[in-house]
Amino acid sequence: MSVSSSRKIMQIFGAELDKLITLPLIWLTLMSTFILNLALAAAFTSAGLQGTAGTQSILNIGLASMGYLQAGFIILGILATCSEYTGGQIRTTLTTIPWRGLQLSTKHLALAMITIPVAFIIAASGVLYTFIMIRDTAVVIEIDTIITTLIGATGYLTLTTLLSAAIGALLRRTTPALVVLLGYYFIVSPLMRIFLPGINKYLNYFPDTAGNYMYMPRSPDDINVLTPMQGTGISMLWTLMFITVAIVFYCKRDA
Repeated sequence: MSVSSSRKIMQIFGAELDKLITLPLIWLTLMSTFILNLALAAAFTSAGLQGTAGTQSILNIGLASMGYLQAGFIILGILATCSEYTGGQIRTTLTTIPWRGLQLSTKHLALAMITIPVAFIIAASGVLYTFIMIRDTAVVIEIDTIITTLIGATGYLTLTTLLSAAIGALLRRTTPALVVLLGYYFIVSPLMRIFLPGINKYLNYFPDTAGNYMYMPRSPDDINVLTPMQGTGISMLWTLMFITVAIVFYCKRDA
């Protein structure tokens, strides 16, 4: 790759990163998610102290909020790609950066750079709060296990954000993207697991369920579970597939 091409990519990446960093809704979403996670961690920890959950693993309780926490990262991904369409800023972007595929790819890369540290901090904050509150009654967990689990949780939240950004790029409107993704993650998928138990083993290969295995504790007696590496691989395939489709459509249709 020539020096000029490398410089061009870095300039586009810098521009996309700057747009995300200076978007107020991004930081409002992240702050709200952080506060919500602490509130949920406090609620789950309180329940653990008052009931039998007090003898559970710190990770079980500290990451119990992940099912709700992912909503903030879904919103984050959608905002990252849909915000430019709201006021027509996308036309200015495409005039300045006519290389559409490169522009959308670097946007996802910039989004990942923001999401990874924030996701780790938010996930770790819930575990840390739980550790502080119930360290005397909870099952002892090795530090290596805690770090590995937090890395898995961070990876899941990051992949969920990138997948949501790709869906946002496909739909180009915030509300429809929110309806589709939140409806799937919080209504369709849970109802399928409840009312269609016969297909649960197939649901393991959907992005939300496969992603859960990146961090959630597993029972050795359950033969239908995925390993963390399998869950990661499946989640990455879903994410890359949607990003690829989003880039193809982005390059072929009008702004």
